Amino acid sequence: MEREEKMYKRFFEPPKHSYFLFGPRGTGKSTWLKKHYPDAFFVDFIDPETFRLYSAAPERLRQVLIEKPDKKIIVIDEVQKAPDILNVVHSMIEEKKGYQFILTGSSARKLKKHGVNLLGGRALLKHMPPFFAKEIEDIFDLEKNIKFGMVPIVLDSEMPEEILKAYVGIYLKEEVQSEGIVRNVGDFARFLETMSFSHASIINASNISREAQIARKTVDSYLMILEDLLLSFHLQVFRRKAKRDLINHPKFYFFDSGVYCSIRPKNFYDHESEIHGAALEGLVAQHLKAWLDAQLEKYQLNFWRTSSKVEVDFILSGPNCLLAIEVKNGKVVHPKDFTGLKIFKEDYPEAQTLLLYRGKQKYKEKGILCMPIDEFLLKIDPKEHFWESLQQIQGT
Repeated sequence: MEREEKMYKRFFEPPKHSYFLFGPRGTGKSTWLKKHYPDAFFVDFIDPETFRLYSAAPERLRQVLIEKPDKKIIVIDEVQKAPDILNVVHSMIEEKKGYQFILTGSSARKLKKHGVNLLGGRALLKHMPPFFAKEIEDIFDLEKNIKFGMVPIVLDSEMPEEILKAYVGIYLKEEVQSEGIVRNVGDFARFLETMSFSHASIINASNISREAQIARKTVDSYLMILEDLLLSFHLQVFRRKAKRDLINHPKFYFFDSGVYCSIRPKNFYDHESEIHGAALEGLVAQHLKAWLDAQLEKYQLNFWRTSSKVEVDFILSGPNCLLAIEVKNGKVVHPKDFTGLKIFKEDYPEAQTLLLYRGKQKYKEKGILCMPIDEFLLKIDPKEHFWESLQQIQGT
């Protein structure tokens, strides 16, 4: 029982005002909210009866709350299923009667049009990502979490592989098919599988179109849907004061390494290291993205790639940070592994450089800090500037 509590202890710190809480399915939004707000009034749109009640007449929310004057905290779960209720929420926030609304969503598609713009900044935007490694420090295992990812509903299961297999199917059925987001669910499912070959890679829409057998413009539409469903994110090229010719295409990641591994077909001619390498890079990416989403200060996460194919996996930049990170799926670091970081450092001498690998030793070579990946991931805490501890190491 003690271990279960540790497993579900999240870094998330809620604001005191009304807020949206976005996160993919299974990341523990509802569980966290019920524990943190045990006396709140809950409206759960997953429940069919509740959905019918409020979608038919959103104004009922006001009437119900008038009859419950002791309820000042209102949690509306999966609000994207009935976005019209946000008109009522907006009105009640404007009345300033002491209500705090917490509005959760596992899809941003409808809310982009009806929700976030409607509330116009009156509700903050927060995120509930998969676990950070540091949140589950006692049970974090790099090999296991590369394969199964960091989604709480998966890690809490005795059959994580089966849960992962069902995970994307639930999205296809309950978010894509039932909402009528795409005309052909089969095309979208085939597109998803094709995109698994682009995880941690540059997006080439023409190749994706050919492999998935769908129109080029449909690829762009489906990529946007994936991002709206919170199943993926893109990184843009770092261009600040660029001194070299850089590529223009973004890089693609599924939101969780386990979800990627479950979607990616395994064929007899596949090299396991290729799949694990992409999953490993994705695991680092999702940690950096989750850290970024939790910050109040403005930071950016990019990658860097020249037209001559010199690349650095991640560039984290902000008011007090310029950190270049390269991820290698090997237990030994080779001289060629430093190439991208060295060239980036030539252009940006103020940058910190970090090479993450599967080995066990932490050391400096050619002015670049080499660190075990699991040790790095366990340093990432949204309340801390994790690169400051790296500066201390590099200074030794």
